[in-house]
Amino acid sequence: MKKINLVLTLVITLLINQLLNAQTMQQTSTSQDHIVLIMTDFGNIKVKLYNETPKHRDNFLKLAKEGFYDSTLFHRVISGFMIQGGDPTSKNAAPGAMLGSGDNGYKIPAEFNSNLYHKKGVLAAARDGNPEKASSGCQFYIVQGRVFTNDELDNMEKGSGKKFSADQRKAYTTIGGAPHLDGDYTAYGEVIEGMDVVDKIAAVQVNQAKRPLTDIRMKMKVIQ
Repeated sequence: MKKINLVLTLVITLLINQLLNAQTMQQTSTSQDHIVLIMTDFGNIKVKLYNETPKHRDNFLKLAKEGFYDSTLFHRVISGFMIQGGDPTSKNAAPGAMLGSGDNGYKIPAEFNSNLYHKKGVLAAARDGNPEKASSGCQFYIVQGRVFTNDELDNMEKGSGKKFSADQRKAYTTIGGAPHLDGDYTAYGEVIEGMDVVDKIAAVQVNQAKRPLTDIRMKMKVIQ
């Protein structure tokens, strides 16, 4: 009888250890940083994707691995604000053609997080005016932004009903960003190398539709 109890105890212990190991491996996989390299003629931009926004993270990784973004353009550039890309129709667009309405056939539910905001260098999802604020399945932008004063942030709070945290205020009054986008567009990553490249792209000449006069193509590679 004692031997049977001992065997059962060993089996139960083994099963518990296997379960704990599986959970640990899953947690490690989930917490791992995912890095994507965006290559352009102006240089390379390295972005880290946020694990707190798994739907956007996994979608961006999937498209980057499939080569979806390769040869697409940064089709909308506004100095002091952001650079936008990911429109699939931009691959073969004629010079001067209006871009920005292309998509890949689906949207991603918003993943708003008060700790993830539009500081300079943030990667975020573009979207149309849908009431759910669901993101485009492919179009994205990288924030260049500008530095704001506390008075400007105060006025923005009064006009929009938003409330900026101490961390947000510190970021927006030092490195800058685009605070008016918080809570309306999903931020799901940030530039960790190559912000100077974003600044160079943001400085190019554009037409009235904010499309660069010279095409700026990209290619992506998942490196982690």
